[in-house]
Amino acid sequence: MNDDHIRRDADDQPEFAVHIGARLVSATPERVEFEMPVTQALANRNGVLHGGAIMGLADNAGGTGTFLNLPQGKSTTTLESKTNFLRPVRLGDVARAVSLPLHIGRTTQIWQTTVSRGDGKVAAIVTQTQLVIDWKAGQSQ
Repeated sequence: MNDDHIRRDADDQPEFAVHIGARLVSATPERVEFEMPVTQALANRNGVLHGGAIMGLADNAGGTGTFLNLPQGKSTTTLESKTNFLRPVRLGDVARAVSLPLHIGRTTQIWQTTVSRGDGKVAAIVTQTQLVIDWKAGQSQ
């Protein structure tokens, strides 16, 4: 896969990523990075980034990495995800997600995403398993 193809596939983000404000910084089959501003719309009642928003950002980053490693004609879906929340990310800060592959297999891929705050401290670590699937639009799995 050439660099132009990788960038085009990485740039083709789902509407969900746009909705949460996730911005692709860089993407290769070996490393994916996103940034996401912490806005009031993504905050919990304590004024920090909601755990679901952290998980959504990480899931999108790991899914992008998986997508860049898929064989022709395959797609992916998240099979399992585990999150360790370590520190809050406050309103006005920017969450940075860096996803690295732990396993690239024929039927599954495992990605670990580290979500950091603007000060560089780790806010969360997300490990997810992505299932490699045959996907045909309109067909239930």
